[in-house]
Amino acid sequence: MLICVHVCPPLLYVLLYKRRILRVRQHPVTSSWQRSNNLNKKTILLQTRNQNKTSSRMSSSLVVCEVDESLKEKLKKFRFRKETNNAAILMKIDMAKQLVILEEEYEDISLDDLRNELPERQPRFIVYSYKYIHTDGRVSYPLCFIFSSPVGCKPEQQMMYAGSKNQLVSAAELTKVFETRNIDDLSEEWLINKLSFFR
Repeated sequence: MLICVHVCPPLLYVLLYKRRILRVRQHPVTSSWQRSNNLNKKTILLQTRNQNKTSSRMSSSLVVCEVDESLKEKLKKFRFRKETNNAAILMKIDMAKQLVILEEEYEDISLDDLRNELPERQPRFIVYSYKYIHTDGRVSYPLCFIFSSPVGCKPEQQMMYAGSKNQLVSAAELTKVFETRNIDDLSEEWLINKLSFFR
């Protein structure tokens, strides 16, 4: 005796849908992909945590030195100087006091001569007043901040100078900020090339 069971279409669709979902979940290829995807997510999470830890260590080791008050006054007067010759203020960090101080002042000095005054393996900050003759004949006197950080500096010095640069730039109220890792680059040609981006 044959018994036929009639299943209404909506219920049939539900049964087939659930059966298909069950097969997909049990499929070995799909399960392998899910395991691989979960592993990738864990790897990315670990990498992000490690990067955050490294950034945190670098931030905690970065020292920002204060700027000596007498140096701030010197920089202020330097910005409003009337002379038209090239001049420079050379600054260094007192490592013991963690203070940016004046090292030397120079009048009527070219960048080539100033380069010879810089230590080979120690960073220095420079504010340089330059008589700039433009290609159209105009003459201006830009104040340039130059961070000299030669290759071969001690890491602790490099970190201290790099961490204090923005503080000093802010105190000097300068906008033309340049950096070099090679003292030999410091020349009039190098500076003119840098200034060409400012119109």
